[in-house]
Amino acid sequence: MQKRVLPLGFVAATTLLATSISAQAETLTQFFQKSHIDGQIRSYYFSRLYGTPDTPNASAYSLAGRLNVITAPFLTGFRVGVSFYTANSLGTQSSDPARIDKTLMGIGSSINTLGQAYLQYSQPWLTVRVGDQLINTPWLNRVGGRVIPVTYQGAYAKVSPIAHLNLVGLRVFRWKGRTSNNFYRDNLYYPTNYNGDALYAGPNNLPSTIPAANGALAFGVKYALYGAKMQSWYYDFYHFANMFYGAGQCMLHTRTGFNPFVAAQFVREWESNNAFAQTGTQLFNQPGETVNSTAYGVKAGLKFPKGSVFWAYDATNLHPSAVGGGAIVSPYTIGYTADPLYVDAMIQGLVGVGPGHGWRLRAAYWLWHRQIHLTTGFSQFNTYFTGNSNWTHFSVTYFPKGFLQGLAVRDQFEVAKGGVNLYPGSGKNAFVYNRVMLTYKF
Repeated sequence: MQKRVLPLGFVAATTLLATSISAQAETLTQFFQKSHIDGQIRSYYFSRLYGTPDTPNASAYSLAGRLNVITAPFLTGFRVGVSFYTANSLGTQSSDPARIDKTLMGIGSSINTLGQAYLQYSQPWLTVRVGDQLINTPWLNRVGGRVIPVTYQGAYAKVSPIAHLNLVGLRVFRWKGRTSNNFYRDNLYYPTNYNGDALYAGPNNLPSTIPAANGALAFGVKYALYGAKMQSWYYDFYHFANMFYGAGQCMLHTRTGFNPFVAAQFVREWESNNAFAQTGTQLFNQPGETVNSTAYGVKAGLKFPKGSVFWAYDATNLHPSAVGGGAIVSPYTIGYTADPLYVDAMIQGLVGVGPGHGWRLRAAYWLWHRQIHLTTGFSQFNTYFTGNSNWTHFSVTYFPKGFLQGLAVRDQFEVAKGGVNLYPGSGKNAFVYNRVMLTYKF
């Protein structure tokens, strides 16, 4: 009997082990099946035509990609997200840096970076994310108009205590600009190559002796119900500015397809102990030590079948004794034209031109079974320190269907006239900016 017990025990143990391995393999397979993988390929060509012999025209090409992975939930709510970004000029960059559009991917031949690597915990009423991540708030956002978006290193939390209400808090320690390989303790006011950061497209006007930035803290409240949306935010850009931002929009749903809407926004900034006063740095060549800025805007428009149109107005008050004469201090959007003010253009906004006012008219329309999207706009700025300028914008985008679905082919250009020190030759010559962009999502 003893000789038969051992084989039976062995068979039983082997069966249990095989069953366990099979169950674990099935669980692992289900985990991978429920994980999400997507990506994007971008082919961008930018050209700047300054219309003046004093400044050479500039251009840049980049072939870029993104691979995004987010795991299936585990341990009742945890997920891990990773995004890898890459961009390469394929040897097309000019040997003369003055002839390169540095805003696309800087002057290097390639960028390879792990833009996102975070741990997230989610429940129906709560989301907490820690690590390198995309952030989407009015004055801290992804700025996705180039081959690689802006990402941030920090912690983010969103709580939804009741329906339609979101409470948001975040703390940013470092960030990675769209021309940078890694995360750094700086921002768009810091000089290019500060601590090795290949940072382009910002004012870059602080001296290299400035201490490293301490990031930002932000709290927000967002509420949406039916056609109304409201939000208010507090930002502390450490050693740069404290900001309050509020905005609201209301759309009247008429059931006819023609839905009018109105919106308003308000910005208030203050800070006495700031980096500009500490270093004697001026904005718009205006002396001042205290950040003191007030801005407001309105927008009205109409959404209709296949299109929309709106008119907007923004103003930033003059404060003669303040930094930049009352300019809005925006460490992570100025120069990127990613701020939430209503009046902007393809590469310029009211934040970038300084105190004054501006208006914008924009229209959009879908053609050919919603495969062609047309937009056109006109922006006018009247400012105290950068003069008067206007910016005319046009864009056409083709979205093919069938086996090419996921592809977008876009050509947009802008013609700028007037202004003082806004672009080489401004005030005398027209500036033409053209972008040809191919994007494929998979």
